[in-house]
Amino acid sequence: MNKNIQTATLGGGCFWCTEAVFQEVKGVIKVVSGYSGGNVPGHPTYREVCSGLTGHAEVIQITFNTDVISYKDILVIFMTTHDPTTLNRQGADRGSEYRSVIFYHNEVQKEISEIVLKEVSSYYENPIVTEISSYTIFYEAEKEHQDYYRRNQEQGYCSFVITPKLATLRKLHADKLK
Repeated sequence: MNKNIQTATLGGGCFWCTEAVFQEVKGVIKVVSGYSGGNVPGHPTYREVCSGLTGHAEVIQITFNTDVISYKDILVIFMTTHDPTTLNRQGADRGSEYRSVIFYHNEVQKEISEIVLKEVSSYYENPIVTEISSYTIFYEAEKEHQDYYRRNQEQGYCSFVITPKLATLRKLHADKLK
């Protein structure tokens, strides 16, 4: 694989939201919704993950080109387009499957994650609760969860939850958009 092509695995609540955000970012090649961080054998289903019993978080796996966007920039966008100060919750979505988490793929990503969390902490009134955990495995979510926002923009959840996140992205990171 090209050394300039890297992977980031991030959980910031519902994967539909984070997927929609990163689909608009320059240098992002692919975004896949899925599950990571759990401790049960086998490929989990959406229903199983939503039960909170698998230990998995809803995550996205981002493939990106470091010639266009850095891992640090990916993390800054991530940390400023969801609420990293609420434990196991994003808005009305509650449970460990909605936790804020960075799954690092190597020691360099771990170090950058720690730096970014320190740098953005001053922007928040409450302490950041985002986990930084070693990546182990990623399970792709079911087909109906992929490219969700683009296919369902008229749905209430998309209109009331995802569209405002995209507005924040466009306001804070216009220079990083496709």
